[in-house]
Amino acid sequence: MILFTSMGLLGLLALSIPVGIVLFLLAFGVDSFFSPFPLMRGLGQVVWSSSNNPTLIAVPFFVLIGEILLRSGVAQRTYGALNAWVSWLPGGLIHANIATATMFSATSGSSVATAATVATVATPQAEKLGYDPRLFTGSIAAGGTLGILIPPSINLIVYGFLTESSIPKLFLAGIVPGIMMALLFMLATIVLCVVYPKLGGPKQHSSWRQKIIALKSLTPILFLFISVVGSIYMGWATPTEAAAIGVLISLIIALAYQALSKEMLISSLVGTVKITSMIMLVVIGAYVLNFALTAAGVGRALQDLLQGLGLSATATLLVIILTYIVLGFFIETLSLMVATIPIVVPIIAQMGYDTIWFGILMIILVEMALITPPVGLNLYVVNSARKNGNMMDVILGSIPYVLIMLLMVFLLIAFPNLALYLPDNF
Repeated sequence: MILFTSMGLLGLLALSIPVGIVLFLLAFGVDSFFSPFPLMRGLGQVVWSSSNNPTLIAVPFFVLIGEILLRSGVAQRTYGALNAWVSWLPGGLIHANIATATMFSATSGSSVATAATVATVATPQAEKLGYDPRLFTGSIAAGGTLGILIPPSINLIVYGFLTESSIPKLFLAGIVPGIMMALLFMLATIVLCVVYPKLGGPKQHSSWRQKIIALKSLTPILFLFISVVGSIYMGWATPTEAAAIGVLISLIIALAYQALSKEMLISSLVGTVKITSMIMLVVIGAYVLNFALTAAGVGRALQDLLQGLGLSATATLLVIILTYIVLGFFIETLSLMVATIPIVVPIIAQMGYDTIWFGILMIILVEMALITPPVGLNLYVVNSARKNGNMMDVILGSIPYVLIMLLMVFLLIAFPNLALYLPDNF
C-alpha cells in the first residue's frame, strides 16, 4: 500500500495533474484496492469537516495582506530602505534581497509571493549594475523561502490545523530559526563575495542622514508585523482575528501611500481567491487521502516498517529527514506537508520528540524543496521575473543557501531550544 501510494503520487504528478486532484484519486485508489470498507461513502462528511474549521479562515486573510502590500508599492519602498542600510557589505544588493525577503516574510505568509515580490523589485537593479546573475537570483529564491518560516506563516497554520498544535506557539518557534537563517544567508554571501569578488557587485554607501530617512519606509511593515503577531502573543486576538486586523492595517497603509483604488482592490481579491482556492483544494484532498490511508492501516504499516529496521530515535529522524529531502525534489511544498504530516508526526511524537519543534524542522526541509529542481517553485518564480537568462543560473546560485538550510536542520537537532525557547517561556 505504501509503494502504491508513493508511486501513484509521483506518477500522477508526472502527468501534470493538479495536486489536489491527485490526492483525491489516490484516496479513491486506496479505498478500491486496500480497504475492506466503502470509505468513500463518508467522503461528504470528510470534505465538510476538513473545510469547516475556523482556523483556516486565517489563510485567505494572510494571502490578502501580501497581495495588498505587493500591489501598493510597499515592497519597493522597503527594498530601497533596506538597500540604504545593508548594501555596504561585500555582496552589495544581495544583502538587500535577503533583508527585504525577511521583512516581507513577516507580513506575507507565503514564500512564492515573497520571492515574486523581491524578484520584481530587485532584478532590474541587478541587470543595471552588472551583478553576477547566479548568486543574485539564488539569494532571492532562498530569501523567499523565509515566508513560510517567519510568522505569520500559512504553512505553519496548516501544520497546526493538521496536528492540532498551538498556532501561536508555532509562530513563536519560527522567529529565532527564521532570523538566524537570514543572518546565515547573509554571512554565506559575505564569505562567497570576499573569496570570489566577481560574484557580488558594487557596494553602495549611504550617509547616516539617508539611512535615518529610509527608516520611514520600514515603519509601516514593522507596525503591521507588531500589530498582527503582537496581538496573538498578547492574547488579544486569535490568529484569524489578527489576520483580519492585518488586512485592515494593510489597507490603511495602501491608502496612506495613495495606492488604494478600485482596480488594486479587485486585483488583490482575485489573486487571493486563486491562491486560497489552490491551498484549500490541496488541504481537503490531503485530508481525504489521510482518512483513507489511516482507515486502511498505512500509518500502522509505516510505523511497523520503521520499528522493524531496529533504528534508534535519532537514526529514524535522519531517515525521515532524508525522505523529505528526496520527496522535495518532486512534490510541491504544501502538498508534501499535508500528505505526510498525519503519517510522520505520530511517529515523531511516539519517539519522544516535540511536535512544535518538528514543525519548524519540517518547514526548513520544505523550504529546501522550494529551491531544489525540478519542482522548486521559487526557482521558476525568480527566473520568470528576469528579461533574459536561463534557469541554471538560479539553480546554481541557490546551492550555497541549500547548504545553509542543511546546516540549520542539524543546528535544530543539536540545539532544540533554538525553536523551543520562546514557546516554552512566553
